[in-house]
Amino acid sequence: MKKRALFIINPVAGGKSKDKVPALIDLHLDKNVFTYDIVLTQAPAEARVLAKQGIDNYDIIVAVGGDGTVNEIASALAGSKAVFAIIPYGSGNGLSRFLDIPMDTAEAIKNLNHLYVETIDGAQFNGKWFFNMAGMGFDAHISEVFSHQKKRGFITYFESAVKEIVNYKPQAYLLNIDGKQYEREAFMLSFANSSQYGNNAHVSPKASVQDGLIDVCVIKPFPLYRFPEMGLRMFFKTAENSKYVEIIKGKQIEVKRQQAGPVHLDGEPQTSGTDIQIEVMPGILNVIVGKAYKQ
Repeated sequence: MKKRALFIINPVAGGKSKDKVPALIDLHLDKNVFTYDIVLTQAPAEARVLAKQGIDNYDIIVAVGGDGTVNEIASALAGSKAVFAIIPYGSGNGLSRFLDIPMDTAEAIKNLNHLYVETIDGAQFNGKWFFNMAGMGFDAHISEVFSHQKKRGFITYFESAVKEIVNYKPQAYLLNIDGKQYEREAFMLSFANSSQYGNNAHVSPKASVQDGLIDVCVIKPFPLYRFPEMGLRMFFKTAENSKYVEIIKGKQIEVKRQQAGPVHLDGEPQTSGTDIQIEVMPGILNVIVGKAYKQ
């Protein structure tokens, strides 16, 4: 029996046109394996609603969009039997890159034909899902700034970071990780399910989406002149070797901070209070991965 697939396209994700996507699906999706439907979102958060409605009628639900669209649809499918898939169209595409899903649209569609399915972990941040990375501190601040930029992409993100870092002040955090207390001053805190933010910038190179753990990455205050070095370490997968980076793995994580402020879940900016609880949900999502994916 053929697999039934629903493609949910976010037409504004990443500032990139999706006009050619339906034709590419028709050209590259194996009709001997799939029947399919395509729907375009018309409003924020609609992708989640469409995915939830599609669980009973489709075997595979495909996110065509960026990290925000991926989060919306994965959140709807978590804990269900439906299989999730991604055609990446975002600025960072963190989870897609980690799972070795091709960045080229035609190749990503062809990848679906192989039906390489893995079951991965998710996590909840005060009850809200994330599957790639959550954080607070400087990266959350930049996610908020970046969300207001007209241009998207890595260059715009980098320019925002350079402009904002001069005046950014680290904060004090009280962490409880699986019952053990830590007091840390941090430039930022990242909660890594996968290894990278996106654009192949790896904050926790040994993180796994299948180990039932979150890597709590404490980026300690560092001299401003070392900012380029910290960035390069992420791209060369050596961040954990820096004396300014501490990585603690855990399942149940509590954070207390001095004041409410920005956080991000899979790169999408939000605001949260002073008390945060993070819990890993092992093996919660079935997802089609790339042929080269390895844990």
